[in-house]
Amino acid sequence: MERPGVDVPPVDQEPQAVVESGEHQLNENHVDEVSTAGVSANYQLSGPFSSLDSSIEILKKKAQDLIESINESRQKDHALMTNFRDSLKMKVSDLTEKLEERMYQVYSQHSKIIQERLQEFTQKMAKISHLEMELKQICHTVETVYKDLCVQSEVRI
Repeated sequence: MERPGVDVPPVDQEPQAVVESGEHQLNENHVDEVSTAGVSANYQLSGPFSSLDSSIEILKKKAQDLIESINESRQKDHALMTNFRDSLKMKVSDLTEKLEERMYQVYSQHSKIIQERLQEFTQKMAKISHLEMELKQICHTVETVYKDLCVQSEVRI
């Protein structure tokens, strides 16, 4: 992800200016550059406007310094946020791992409790089945006795 920065033109460019007579004068230092490189000429004010020109250059330099300071600040902020994000990821990962371990411990405890109760349930169901068989035998015995009694009472009459 790219961070937005502030772009400015280079500081060494000078503005074009018009002299009082209305003619353009080339700075002596730039005459050779213009003729050989074919680049547009930079104009410089002479006379009373030269202090204005130096003030503009100072302002340009200060603006460039401020922009560089802002960009450095943004880079530091970006590095800080990256470190914070990485640290937060590690902490969240650690907490997730601890939560998962705790969850498995609870599952294990619950599984033991469920297993014990299922075993008790199975034992009680077996006892109920045994009692049901005994009850059927008793019922069968009572039925047989009743039939015998009924048959004997009919025979006596």
